[in-house]
Amino acid sequence: MQPIELVVFDMAGTTVTDHHEVERCFAEAATETGLFVTDQRILAMQGLAKRYVFETLWKEQSGEQSPNVQPQVDASYTAFRRILENHYQTQGATPTQGCLDTFAYLHERGIAIALTTGFYRVVTDIILGKLGWLDGLDGRRVGTVNSLLQVSIASDEVERGRPYPQMIERAMQLLGVTNPKAVVNIGDTPSDLQSGFAAGVALNLGLTNGTHSRDQLDAYPHDLLLGSLTELPDLLKRRELSLT
Repeated sequence: MQPIELVVFDMAGTTVTDHHEVERCFAEAATETGLFVTDQRILAMQGLAKRYVFETLWKEQSGEQSPNVQPQVDASYTAFRRILENHYQTQGATPTQGCLDTFAYLHERGIAIALTTGFYRVVTDIILGKLGWLDGLDGRRVGTVNSLLQVSIASDEVERGRPYPQMIERAMQLLGVTNPKAVVNIGDTPSDLQSGFAAGVALNLGLTNGTHSRDQLDAYPHDLLLGSLTELPDLLKRRELSLT
């Protein structure tokens, strides 16, 4: 087995505590702009690039070929950005259970940390800034061995976000990791698991204390489902021992 060089984490619900605020902001923007969508439908699309979600939902409501779709998408997405950015600017963000201890464990072993997200860069930076996690990152949001994160990838920095593997692949490329079997992917949504599977990572892990339950994630491709990030260091220790 290949030693692990990189762990790719999702943000909201995985490394950043989620109190369903993203869903509430999405629902508020939908209501404000006349898009009819259930809470269950919003939850099912968590983790995907947010503009893509609005495009999908407006095509379902107005018709695939409707000339009104793009103006409707623009209006909803603009409202969502305003509502979401205001939320994180005023309310801030906190790390999830076990997140910082897990980061410390990875640092001790020289394993790089990447954060990927369905958010766009502006709100990603607001959240990272509130947490102090922007420290040490350059203009490309690439850090050093001494920064908390080694890279941050937002969904608007790749051609196709989740469920495609491009954010994971971009993190690998920026950090010089060439083998996906040296990568662990972990997230709390179906699209996180789908992107990890598509990337062919060594371990594709789901978290059940974020936005989705064990039952909701179980149908999607994964190697293991963890209760929280506190379980990740022990899992990686066991894997390390099996290599010796």
